[in-house]
Formats: sequence, structure tokens, C-alpha cells
Amino acid sequence: MAIVSIRKLSKSYWRDSLEIPVLRDISFEIAEGDFLGLMGPSGSGKTTLLNLIAGIDKPTAGTIDVAGTEITTMGESPLAAWRARHIGFVFQFYNLLPVLTARENVELPLLLSKLPKKERKEHVEFALKVVGLADRMHHYPKQLSGGQEQRVAIARAIVTDPTLLVADEPTGDLDKSSAEEILKLLERLNSEFKKTIVMVTHDPRAAERAHSVRHLDKGELS
Repeated sequence: MAIVSIRKLSKSYWRDSLEIPVLRDISFEIAEGDFLGLMGPSGSGKTTLLNLIAGIDKPTAGTIDVAGTEITTMGESPLAAWRARHIGFVFQFYNLLPVLTARENVELPLLLSKLPKKERKEHVEFALKVVGLADRMHHYPKQLSGGQEQRVAIARAIVTDPTLLVADEPTGDLDKSSAEEILKLLERLNSEFKKTIVMVTHDPRAAERAHSVRHLDKGELS
């Protein structure tokens, strides 16, 4: 069963009166429970496609359906609410707030929900336990290694139990050993917790962990 259906998707940006096409007439599906790797050279449109699937950006043409919701026609406010509920983001550079502890960083997405404080605490502690950092919850980002920071970022991404986990070069800023830990964690989230994952990567070793791999080149998918 497809959890993401993309039909005739195109995306262009404009520089003055010049149209710069980034994605051209892309159609494909992502099955529920898949771990998809998106590969391609720099500038091929990988991150643009990821951002469109996650509802961060809007296409120039075409449609995107995620878990039965057509997101391309949604207004900004309902789209923001939809993202908060359905999408977990993992970025290359962690995007943790340095003034907050690991626990407080992970709790941030839940502050938008109506969960009472006790339940928020339980969700946060469970997410940090899943990523193996229950003993680091009161540490600040500067007290953690890069790999640990990325695990906190993944805990933040899964704390809302999202429909879809999107990861943009999640190992791109890590050494080989830390990258291996993160990839094993993503595999576990996929196999044990049945998370559907879309991962942009330029690293063939990271792509090997995905169940399926699609290649983007000059805006076209193969």
C-alpha cells in the first residue's frame, strides 16, 4: 500500500524573468513501511523533492498525496498543522537549540500539541530511550558528541509518532563510526517501529541501508 503518491510533479524557481526548472514531471509511489534512499549529484533536486513530500515547499505543478491527504492544495496554516502531526524531520546539522537540554529539545514538537505535561514527559523519555540516550537527557548539545546530537535530533523527529520520517543527509556531518550508529538506528526505526523513511544521501554506504533507492539527475527520477 502506498503511503506517498506523487503525480506529474514539477518544481521551478524564478530568478528575475528566468525560469529555473529543478524537478520535471516526476511520478512515483512510496510504500508504507519502506526505507527509501534518494540519491543524485549535488543540485539534482533531492532536497527539493524531500521538502515537497514533507510539505515544506509547494510544487509548480502536480500532486502529492500523503496517507490519504492531498497536501499540494492546502493553505499555510492547515499545512503547518499537518506537518506537525505527520512529519518527523532529521537534518544534516541537527538544528538543536544550544540553550535547551536534550530532553527540552526533544519536547519542542510536543509543545504544539494538547498533550498534558505528564504525557509529554513520558513521550520524551521513551523517544530518548529508543535512541539510546536516556542517560543524557539533562545534557546540553555542547556536552554531546556529534553522533549523540544527531540521535537527540532523531528522538525529536519521532516523539510525535509521525506518519513519515524524512532525513536530509543525516550522516553528512558525522565521522564513519557515528554515521554507522545513525544508520543502524534508522534501520531499527524502520524494522522495529515500522516507520516509513525517506532519506536523501550522496553516500553509497548510507544508501545501501535503504530498502529501495531512486536516483535523481537533472530533475528527472530513475
